[in-house]
Amino acid sequence: MKSLILASSSPRRQELLNQVNIPFTIRKQTFDESLIRTSDPVEKVQQLAKSKGENVSLLKENEVILSADTVVSYKQQIFEKPKNQEDAYNMLSTLCGNTHAVYTGYMIRSSEHHVIRVEKTEVEFWNLTEQEMNWYLSTTEPYDKAGGYGIQQIGAMFVKKIKGDYFNVVGLPLSTVVRDLRDFSIHPEVKN
Repeated sequence: MKSLILASSSPRRQELLNQVNIPFTIRKQTFDESLIRTSDPVEKVQQLAKSKGENVSLLKENEVILSADTVVSYKQQIFEKPKNQEDAYNMLSTLCGNTHAVYTGYMIRSSEHHVIRVEKTEVEFWNLTEQEMNWYLSTTEPYDKAGGYGIQQIGAMFVKKIKGDYFNVVGLPLSTVVRDLRDFSIHPEVKN
């Protein structure tokens, strides 16, 4: 039986895999993300997912590693996790009233083969008031999320509409990942 290793400490990715009853073990990777310097969002998430996945060793023949990375991009400018409140404010004010793209790259690999994919979702924000932005920035939510917002939490109130996979914006394009995991003999468990 195959065993899934999640090369991520992201609580959102863990919640998503738990949501679809896919058992996994966390094995943290230590790859220095600053080594990837490309300004192309697709290349960036592909390279990060690959590097993170290769940073974690396959310890047993039956292991399958899943690694991922998510960025927000507006007019080819990449917004990762904000460094501070000013950075988060600049991100939100840029995104408000506009449509941006969220890219998640993921790699699944075993000792036999691997797959790397990138999923894109377009997200349109409402125009936000200064009061809304400042209130949001006073919460802890924006600071550990690409683009400075969480669609699955308070940040949902900024989203006018999305085109594409909602779960991709959360941090993992769940339905695509589940289908790819089948090719590695990883399946959701039946729970009573």
